[in-house]
Amino acid sequence: MSQYISRYSTQKKKNNPFIKFFRRLIIVLVILLLGAGYFMYTVIYQPNVWTPEGKPMGINVPTGSGFIQLKSILYSKGLIIHRKNFEWWAEQKKLATLVKPGHYVINDKMNNKQLVDMFRSGRQSPVNVTFNNVRDISQLAGIVGKQIEPDSVSLINLLTDSAYIASLGFNKYTIPSMFIPNTYQFFWTIKPKAFVERMHQEYEKFWNKQRREQADTLGLTPEKVSILASIIDKETNKVDEMPVIASVYLNRLDKGWRLQADPTVVFALQDFSIRRVLNEQKRVKSPYNTYRHRGLPPGPICIPSIAAIEAVLQPAKTHYLYFCAKDDFSGYHVFANTNRQQQINAEKYQEALDKLKIFK
Repeated sequence: MSQYISRYSTQKKKNNPFIKFFRRLIIVLVILLLGAGYFMYTVIYQPNVWTPEGKPMGINVPTGSGFIQLKSILYSKGLIIHRKNFEWWAEQKKLATLVKPGHYVINDKMNNKQLVDMFRSGRQSPVNVTFNNVRDISQLAGIVGKQIEPDSVSLINLLTDSAYIASLGFNKYTIPSMFIPNTYQFFWTIKPKAFVERMHQEYEKFWNKQRREQADTLGLTPEKVSILASIIDKETNKVDEMPVIASVYLNRLDKGWRLQADPTVVFALQDFSIRRVLNEQKRVKSPYNTYRHRGLPPGPICIPSIAAIEAVLQPAKTHYLYFCAKDDFSGYHVFANTNRQQQINAEKYQEALDKLKIFK
């Protein structure tokens, strides 16, 4: 009898509609949870970025950009695999109102969480800003303006503001000497004034106690060293020869001679296509023309290289007073102590120019 009651009770439980509903509800909930988990994983944590060859790619998000502009930048480069997933998660995280400008490095296989968090927090990466072989402030602004967000015009306006550059210790002639050619790291969104102030800090760091003492021993200021170095840069690109050329000009300065440097005439004429400076060109009226004026010109004729600056600070010990380009066009020069030897060397070079029909 008891066995019958037990079987009856068990059968009754099995047929209980509430228990059946509860079991089905649990199954449905488990399926929903699994589905939701899979959905969340797919949308949030599954890799959703592709970069060419799997290499990091940098993008620039300009100041004032919203989510539409950000999407356009990402999509135009084909970086997002599932766009709808990215947009849905960005909407949940309210990225539309939180986009920060900057230079961002996008890594292959980033997920939407990593991507959206990076843009929300403004976690941008610094950029390398490099400049060398620069003629003047205008060209510098053009080169730098291509590497950071501020354009060249904003940089030029700041660097031609006489009151501002005077506060840094320079004038319109000497301001090029403040920039030391090298590679520097900045945030892409840096403001023009912050950029210039950083360059001033780098200038002060470069002109340390040792270099200032070397300049003082030569009777020069850092600005005058830079002016002379700029002439040397335009005389030769042979670093090993720079200290010798520096010695020639320093010897001339010691004797009170005119430097008579052809590159200063080219700069005065602002015709940088000139390969052969003629006698009539040497008469150009300009404070930069060292054939007419004694001493150094009022400012650098280019932004001098570190190598040229070091050559001035540590010149070769010579008695040379003259030099002339070699007639083999190797880029090197021949040096002389006397005007007679200089004339012989100059005639050889002029004959070589004539043979190549280089008359200007």
